[in-house]
Amino acid sequence: MKSISPLAIADELAAPTVEDLVARARALVPLLKERAAEDEKNGLVNPDTVRRMKEAGLFRVFQARRWDGYELGQRAFAEVQMTLAEGDMSVAWIFGVISLHSLHICLMEDQAAQDVWGEDSSVLIASPYMPGGIAKPVPGGYEISGRWAYSSGCDHCEWTFLGGIVDGTDGQDLRSFLLPRADAKIVGGWDVPGLQATGSQDIVVEKAFVPEHRTHKFIDGYNCQNPGRFVNPGAIYRSPFMLVFMRGITNSQIGALQAMVDLFKEYAREKVFVGTRTGRDPDAHYAVAMATAGIAEMKNTLFANLQTMAEYAERNEPLPMEMRHLFRLQSAAVADRCVRLAEDMMTIAGGGGVYEKTSIPRIYRNMRCGRQHAAAQFRMYARTFGDLLMGGAPVDLML
Repeated sequence: MKSISPLAIADELAAPTVEDLVARARALVPLLKERAAEDEKNGLVNPDTVRRMKEAGLFRVFQARRWDGYELGQRAFAEVQMTLAEGDMSVAWIFGVISLHSLHICLMEDQAAQDVWGEDSSVLIASPYMPGGIAKPVPGGYEISGRWAYSSGCDHCEWTFLGGIVDGTDGQDLRSFLLPRADAKIVGGWDVPGLQATGSQDIVVEKAFVPEHRTHKFIDGYNCQNPGRFVNPGAIYRSPFMLVFMRGITNSQIGALQAMVDLFKEYAREKVFVGTRTGRDPDAHYAVAMATAGIAEMKNTLFANLQTMAEYAERNEPLPMEMRHLFRLQSAAVADRCVRLAEDMMTIAGGGGVYEKTSIPRIYRNMRCGRQHAAAQFRMYARTFGDLLMGGAPVDLML
């Protein structure tokens, strides 16, 4: 029998609003700041932090109501993620990818969700989607083997999505495969200069069986023709999944930049450099103003894009391909823009700004590391979009 938490029972009577969830996230920010340095050192978000996020219902933002979720959609997800990033970008990062998996499983055949949430609807799912394995067709499903990198938050999850190619299809059948943690070995590999606390370790699988119902074709997500639409009819399940996923990677950059602005203003009030207080330096004024304006502009674009996607989904109409490309490019460009705005403040902070006690270096490292993600490669997406605008017909399932 499925176990339902007291919070889920209460929320069934009065589902939280976007404002409620953001307030719950905001209440965690002081704790996230307090734990950030230790989590970075340990290479893992404190399990107690994840427990508190679960109790606050944050991971249920995309989860279907029939599985004790809230179905609040992308705006709520973005607001919560950016808020958490003001405390610690690593926490916001794992919140993003794990929450997106609760959306993803609702796109699959319903038996997949039954396998994961049938007894406990609070179970979390990790990934990655990179095609790191080959799946051999066998009776009833597939036998998959391979090695995958970048499994963010995997230590907190009992299941995992893994990207793979079906053997014998010349790379044309790209799918995600859903496995229990018992079938996937977590191994080391996350030796990086930023986002250490995400614990994005490697995953190794050797000849694990995955039934057909626990696979999902990328082409179905691209075409918004997912099997789960028959049991989860909500509009939030009608948008192109990978386009939604892209924002889950770059949203946290905006929140981290806000944290940098707040810290820099506090730091500049007391810092004196060559006889001049940094808080009175015109270059400091410029850097803070540009970062603040940038945050406002990026949020305005984000929310406008999400509103447009929601309107198309409500009408059950496909998002035009040109709009998909534009939205992905705008999402990807966020990471680089945030790093450059943060870099201005980092430079003006001078020698004092390199001390770990200020927290400024850690935030900057996290932002630079996050910019390396495939979802942030805006130049590549700009070239593809430009090809489309110039009359080409690019085929890209990552939309």
